[in-house]
Amino acid sequence: MAIYAIGDLHLGSSVNKPMDIFGALWKDHAAHIRSAWEEQVTDSDIVCIPGDISWAMTLEEAASDLEWIQQLPGKKVLLRGNHDYWWSGIQKVRQRMDTQTFALQNDCVSIDGFCFAGTRGWMLPSHPSFTEDDDKLLHREIHRLTLSLEQASHTKLPIVCLMHYPPIDITGEPTAFSSLLQSYDVKVCLYGHLHGASHKFAYNGYLEGIYYQLVSSDYLGFTPFCIPDEWLR
Repeated sequence: MAIYAIGDLHLGSSVNKPMDIFGALWKDHAAHIRSAWEEQVTDSDIVCIPGDISWAMTLEEAASDLEWIQQLPGKKVLLRGNHDYWWSGIQKVRQRMDTQTFALQNDCVSIDGFCFAGTRGWMLPSHPSFTEDDDKLLHREIHRLTLSLEQASHTKLPIVCLMHYPPIDITGEPTAFSSLLQSYDVKVCLYGHLHGASHKFAYNGYLEGIYYQLVSSDYLGFTPFCIPDEWLR
């Protein structure tokens, strides 16, 4: 069993949202993801998808994209991103999932000896555009992450955290998110959201014993990233 990650799939089978408007790199990106996924991932593996799954606006519109994911090998752990407008009530979302697909929201899921927790996150105070309104949203996400990690801590399993927004910036300065992850002894934090030129702002590496890794699909070359075993110890 291996743990993989790939975020920001930005699927749009039911909406007219071609991703190559963001550059030639994105042309036929879903086909590239499927090919690489099927080549690497087996049914015994786990794939973490930390947000921006589908451009759909409603759950009905997202159904074909969710089916696309569920047809691929492995167990999947999904987290909401800032563009997942289709993600409404969590119970309705979970009704669309098969037995091998799990949606996180204020909670956690234990699979094959690991516990997966997380939250969407939000813009950090270090961002030049940060406002008082952002501060309110940030604190809401901190609370949600606390709920998720508190539940995860009771499993006594190694914790893998999924976030959509980066929990720290490139400086590696501690944040409320990183402090929470440290206090709950999280092993790995997988995040997305950053694309193109913004990849340079990603923090990839250890901080206070936690490995942080950007897993946006374009950053990974549209290939699921296999988490090294040593990061999970």
